[in-house]
Amino acid sequence: MKHKDIIDKLSLEQKAAFCSGKDFWHLYSAENVGLPEIMVTDGPHGLRKQNKEREDKSVKGVLDGSFPATCFPAAATTSCSWDTDMIYEMGEALGEECLKEKVSVLLGPGINIKRSPLCGRNFEYFSEDPFLTGEMGVNFINGVQSKGVGTSLKHFAANNQENRRMTIDSIVDERALREIYLTGFERCVKDGKPWTVMNAYNRLNGTYCSENEWLLSDVLRKEWGYYGVVVTDWGAENDIVLGLKAGQNLEMPSSGGLNPAKIVEAVKNKSLREEVLNERVDEVVDLILKSKESFKEHSFDIDKHHALARKIAANSVVLLKNKDEILPLSNNQTVAVIGHMAKEPRYQGAGSSLINPTKLDNALDELSNLGFTCCFAQGYDKAVDIPNQDMIDGAVRLANTADVAVVFIGLTEVYESEGFDRKHINLPPAHNALVKAVAQANKNTVVVLSGGAAVTMPWLEDVRGVVHGFLGGQAGGGAIADVLSGKVNPSGKLTETYPLKLEDNPSYEYFPGNQLTVEYRESIYVGYRYYDKALKSVLFPFGYGLSYTTFEYSDIVLDKTEMDDTDTLTVKFTIKNTGNVDGAEVAQVYVGSPSSTIFRPEKELKAFKKVFLKAGEEKEVSVTLSKRAFAYYNVNIHDWHVETGEYTVLVGASSRDILLSASVKINSTVTADIPDYSETAPAYYSGIITNLPDRQFTALLGRELPLSERDPSLPIDINCTLEMAAATKRGEKINKLISTIIKRIGGGGVNEEMMKASAVQIPIRCFVTMSLGVFSWPMAQALIDILNGKSLVKATGVFIKNLPATLKKLPELMKSL
Repeated sequence: MKHKDIIDKLSLEQKAAFCSGKDFWHLYSAENVGLPEIMVTDGPHGLRKQNKEREDKSVKGVLDGSFPATCFPAAATTSCSWDTDMIYEMGEALGEECLKEKVSVLLGPGINIKRSPLCGRNFEYFSEDPFLTGEMGVNFINGVQSKGVGTSLKHFAANNQENRRMTIDSIVDERALREIYLTGFERCVKDGKPWTVMNAYNRLNGTYCSENEWLLSDVLRKEWGYYGVVVTDWGAENDIVLGLKAGQNLEMPSSGGLNPAKIVEAVKNKSLREEVLNERVDEVVDLILKSKESFKEHSFDIDKHHALARKIAANSVVLLKNKDEILPLSNNQTVAVIGHMAKEPRYQGAGSSLINPTKLDNALDELSNLGFTCCFAQGYDKAVDIPNQDMIDGAVRLANTADVAVVFIGLTEVYESEGFDRKHINLPPAHNALVKAVAQANKNTVVVLSGGAAVTMPWLEDVRGVVHGFLGGQAGGGAIADVLSGKVNPSGKLTETYPLKLEDNPSYEYFPGNQLTVEYRESIYVGYRYYDKALKSVLFPFGYGLSYTTFEYSDIVLDKTEMDDTDTLTVKFTIKNTGNVDGAEVAQVYVGSPSSTIFRPEKELKAFKKVFLKAGEEKEVSVTLSKRAFAYYNVNIHDWHVETGEYTVLVGASSRDILLSASVKINSTVTADIPDYSETAPAYYSGIITNLPDRQFTALLGRELPLSERDPSLPIDINCTLEMAAATKRGEKINKLISTIIKRIGGGGVNEEMMKASAVQIPIRCFVTMSLGVFSWPMAQALIDILNGKSLVKATGVFIKNLPATLKKLPELMKSL
């Protein structure tokens, strides 16, 4: 232990208290030993510190009403910059804003893999690729923590959907876990050393992540060498004693003293060794002591951070189409700016990452500020999906009078948010109808997209230009104007594949799973690893993005033609800007294993470099590849292993645009039995993993599949949800009542969807642990009795008896939110 002198001075009750939050956002203090109270707040692309003094009567819920902060672009946006230095710079700015508000830990980055384009929280995550995810995540962490502010690496692990996220069991084979879902976390932990790691809500292969000893102790602490705090996601605690034994330190938010009492009891009855408790508290103490910088007075430059947000957003924009060089626009053109989002931008996601921006740009005003002659038509109402013909007709009339029509469309707030998943990957019908009509009226139509996830584009052949701004943050409107005008040459590249249709996605048949489980039957074939292996046509490939200039790749050289797996390989090549405009190119280095015993993807990203080149300039690019670039995870030896053979190093502008290649022979220095599934799971060798038989997935998994549906004859318990209880007569009535109430008070849209998921998809235990005792354990048991058909009169009596205490504690709960 690092702080034994402090631990020895704490009472058992104090130590137990340090393993739970004081409220929703603060940790406990112990002034007698010099441990002050510290605060943590939501992120990750801005600071969401709740303003308890807010007087805005329009605030609809606890996710609104925070102090103003810079709303930087979301991770789905910043990752498309492929610019690690810029991510670091953004992290520094976030750290400065945390210090100003005396926040010790920013809850981010989120680095879960984009397994399916349907995940409602994809906007908050970087990529479908684990290597790119790790590079972005570690630079975010290092940037924030360079300011003396901690980060919280989340959500650990295999939390790739919002549907039933608090109860679902992610069934993932060990190799896929290691190669796809844990690789980014490993990179961030080893090279970023985040002050905290946040465990996920879900179960992983049968065990809640909050009490998964293999995940938290064997992998995170022992194998990766992590010393720091493991904090639960808010409400993810299941059994705090099991959690402490497994390697967890801190439950959040406060359970109102309930779980600290369980810890004290467990130590006294010797079901929890006090030495284990001391180790967990030691890491919490270390976190508090590291937070000294947040107790000083700090400030930040609002204008400077806004300018940085604009630079980041502009350098993350992806130019998807530019037929006949329709872009950049010319100042002597008249521009019809069409679409509600041009005036009221969709600039961030919804949920716990919702930021109250210090400023907010819109593209219409910013284009005018750059000297363009613009006229505007709304085209649609953001709150309505159904096309409005009058609005469309007005937009068409305007388009007919202009040299160029720029149509702003995208996913609205109701389409993607924390708390629920999308049902499809289509844009709102009103938006698609608008583009079709405008493109027929004006052949020079350009579409500007907003949104944090992949979408279909049925009008793609009808327009000349497509610019993707994703969720560009508070300065995103200015960033789009910079790109449209040519002030900034777009250099972003996609960090997820855009399929032609949802059914093409490898997880389509397995997402979001069943009542109890979600099976990751596609294994390692996520994103381009699947599309390229299965030879699937796509709308836009991973790594794709155009520029206003052109680049030429040449002269690839490897410093070795043969080597041992303990050696490193230096890859050099040249990039030249062959156009007339200065610009930046993202060179992507992939590795392929043409022949192997174990099934492998066609290629995997192992390095990248973003290179700025003036018109006509050329530069030599150099990257170094080590063992992990050629290795797969061998489940027989539970370690990374390189199979002896020829490997291809591929350099390109996207996963589908390979421009250079060279080969190297690698000799393995480790003798190992290589798993061979060619007979037991042959589908994985072709990559055609749709309609995969159970026996092939279990061959890979190494065990039989668990039950996927709950036995409705079993009684309801504390870990059940009201959704599960719908199978009972009373549960069905309660679910209908909740649905009716939410429809009346939710106001439609994202708030209603989130409220519905929160009400019926969280375990009954969370009614108690997340309410600071407002909803007591006796009340929870009474609810369970009601759902199980027991005496309604007796249960009602329990609620009546506990009502005075509930009313007494309610103000404390509301104050802490």
